[in-house]
Formats: sequence, C-alpha cells, structure tokens
Amino acid sequence: MNLYLQDELIALRALEPEDIDLLYAWENAEEVWTISHTIAPFSKHLLALYIQNSDKGLYANQQLRMMITTREGKTIGAIDLFDFDPLHARVGLGILIHRLEDRTKGYATAALQLMIRYCFEKLQLHQIYANILTDNLISMKLFANAGFKLAGTKREWIRDGGEWKDENLMQLINKI
Repeated sequence: MNLYLQDELIALRALEPEDIDLLYAWENAEEVWTISHTIAPFSKHLLALYIQNSDKGLYANQQLRMMITTREGKTIGAIDLFDFDPLHARVGLGILIHRLEDRTKGYATAALQLMIRYCFEKLQLHQIYANILTDNLISMKLFANAGFKLAGTKREWIRDGGEWKDENLMQLINKI
C-alpha cells in the first residue's frame, strides 16, 4: 500500500469492486441522505458503474472517493473529494465514519489529515472546503481542529423533511 496515504491508525485506499455491498448500505442509509444530497436509493448496478469509472481519476471525474480502513484492514468509512476545480485549485471534502462505534476513535481526524496533505502536497491545491450543517457540531469541531475556518453560513440552505437547515462553509487555505 502507498505509505503516503496511511499513518499508524488508518489507511486510505482506492475503491475496489468488493466495496459494492458497503457502498450500497451506506449510500442507501436514509439518515445520511440530507448531507449527501440524495433523494432516492442507488442500485447496485449504478454503484458498480461508479466503482468501475473511479479509475479515471480526479481530473476526469471531478471527484475521488477513498475508503478508510483500520490498520487491521476493516473498512470503516469513506473520504470524498468533490467539485474539483483545477483552474481555481480547489476541491470540496466530505467524510463518513459509518458506524457509531467506530466514531470518536481518531479515525476521522487521521483520514482528514492524510487527505489534506494529499490535496496540498500531491495535488498542489490552493484550498479545500467543506459544507457542514450548523447543527453538526462534531463535524464542525473536526474540521476546525484541522485548521478549517468558517467562511460563512448559507441560511435555510438544506431542506430536511419539512425543516430548513443552515449550512456552514468552512475553508482551509494552503499557505505554502
């Protein structure tokens, strides 16, 4: 495995065909639809095509998903780059540690740090941003601890059932 995308706690790896059952469960979990902007279930066929096309890379797809695995090899989540803009050297970032029992163990922090390093050192991006619901205090703290700054709040930006929610835009600027 590429030593650049791992530390003593986790590793980030490419999508594999064997990930289809995990993706199917995660993408179709209604509790994450609000933050993933999903309004309908995904079929295994569509997810298989997504995995198959992931080899085209960030520049072709404007997105990249890496799976987060523990040092023991257990896949516990995913970290995504999206809305890649090579002209302005920026990208959006999202992260999911799926099971509650895998949260608060430092996995998300480690994955975020590895992805930040990848974006700034390997991709030479100028900035990374994240869209986080204002009531998601755990994610706000995660990104703030990684150096992201609040750039603004989009009022009534996300509809969650019959309720409108505000969403914060957080940015991390590459100072190198």
